Amino acid sequence: MRAAVYPGQGQTITIQNLPDPTPGATDLIIRVHRCGICGTDLHLTSGHHFDFPANSVLGHEYAGEVVAVGSAVTNFKIGDLITALPSTGCGQVNCPACREGNLTLCRAAPGVVGGFAELLRVPAAVAVKLPNTLSQADGALIEPMAVGLYGIQQSGMQVGDRVVVLGAGTVALCAIYWAKRLGAGRIVAVSRSPRRAELVGQMGGDGFVCSGEHEAERIAQALGGPADIVLECVGAEGFLAHGLALVRPLGKLVSLGFCTAPDSFIPAIAGMKGVSLLFPVGYTLRDFEHVARTMDNGHVDPKLLISKVVGLDDLPATFALLRRPHRETKVQVAPNPG
Repeated sequence: MRAAVYPGQGQTITIQNLPDPTPGATDLIIRVHRCGICGTDLHLTSGHHFDFPANSVLGHEYAGEVVAVGSAVTNFKIGDLITALPSTGCGQVNCPACREGNLTLCRAAPGVVGGFAELLRVPAAVAVKLPNTLSQADGALIEPMAVGLYGIQQSGMQVGDRVVVLGAGTVALCAIYWAKRLGAGRIVAVSRSPRRAELVGQMGGDGFVCSGEHEAERIAQALGGPADIVLECVGAEGFLAHGLALVRPLGKLVSLGFCTAPDSFIPAIAGMKGVSLLFPVGYTLRDFEHVARTMDNGHVDPKLLISKVVGLDDLPATFALLRRPHRETKVQVAPNPG
């Protein structure tokens, strides 16, 4: 099979021929049809302290067609369209991640990544069958949609809460989608560029503010009052402090941006406001299943997020493009076009 391989130490991804995977007794082999490029794919191939291991095949936002089934698998068949939780767990009772079902945080079991390839081995235990109404493009959006769902759930958002979202990228837009569906009062997104203002509204936002002069006043006016919850979805230095300045006393600041560089804020500011600071990472299999069911209902088409689809050969150049200022939202890779 052809696959995109990260050599390590910030080197450019290369397209290589690798052996086709074979299924173990409890595995599936899928032909990958779509795999989204995530911000963490870019952050963790930059050669900094947080980096994927050398010779990794990346890609965790995938969907594909089952082409082989392990001998002990009874709930999937060849031809099924699936996505999967890109993590496994150790299953030990003393593992808090496994006990909570958030396998992303289990450090004793391998991940299920490798969607930037023509074929991928997936444990059947973490696979999710796509409803018949969903496409492969939909299926590859379930993972980022689950990130947004988990973040809103962990925030403890109450019906009627006023929510500020810092950023207007994929994670921000997914968080807006779930905040609206789960009963937020008003939702205002804040970004330096207005180019996604319309998309913010389509995903459920009530207002959009361009960052800059008198920003706090404009946010409060659009929100109709102080922010009960601020969702930091940029992942760059300084945005935690920015969120602290915007959230109300006894409010919540939720970091979804996954910043991999040192950041700083003044703890006394958070303390004197009584702010709760949360760092939710991951999701559960139940979240994936809930996202699939919700997308199946068709209230908002998440494919609005997809701005471009590229082939496997275009992946190295696309990574380079996304590291610079760009106009893309969610780019998906089609390792098996057609």
